[in-house]
Amino acid sequence: MAALWLRGLALVWGCAGTALAQLSTTAPPAPAQACSEFSQRSCEECLKNVSCLWCYTNNTCIDYPVRSILPPSSLCSLSNARWGVCWINFEALIIAIAVVAGLILVSIAVCCCYCCYCRRRSRSRPDEEEERLARKREERRLQSLQRKHERKLKHDEIRKKYGLLQDSDNPYSRFENE
Repeated sequence: MAALWLRGLALVWGCAGTALAQLSTTAPPAPAQACSEFSQRSCEECLKNVSCLWCYTNNTCIDYPVRSILPPSSLCSLSNARWGVCWINFEALIIAIAVVAGLILVSIAVCCCYCCYCRRRSRSRPDEEEERLARKREERRLQSLQRKHERKLKHDEIRKKYGLLQDSDNPYSRFENE
């Protein structure tokens, strides 16, 4: 088993050495063609190179001005400049990116405001609800006490009527045999 393991390791090591030797003997990749070589051809050929900008006004392929974010109008107007794809100009690209970014920012702001509003509302709701429940509880307690007092008065009247209430001002009292 150890011999099999060593053979496999030797095979992997040999393959890696061969691949490394082939990489060192191959020529370095050819430098990319200058963008100006694609002028007077087609937009698709020009834009295969990511660092190129196609201008439809004079059908020229120029190096993208990386120092400035947007190409200056002296180089090519934004409505005629193409970068990345030929079917959309720089103006439309800028507008589309601005609209998407604006929508994302507005949706984030709406989500934040909604979450803050819900959180504040959920915090205040239990307080209001607790107060409302406490008020109802107090009302029920007062109503219960009032009914209890009314019942006591009725019972006292009945007791008085039948002489069951020990009252000194009542002329009639229950006669008890001793």
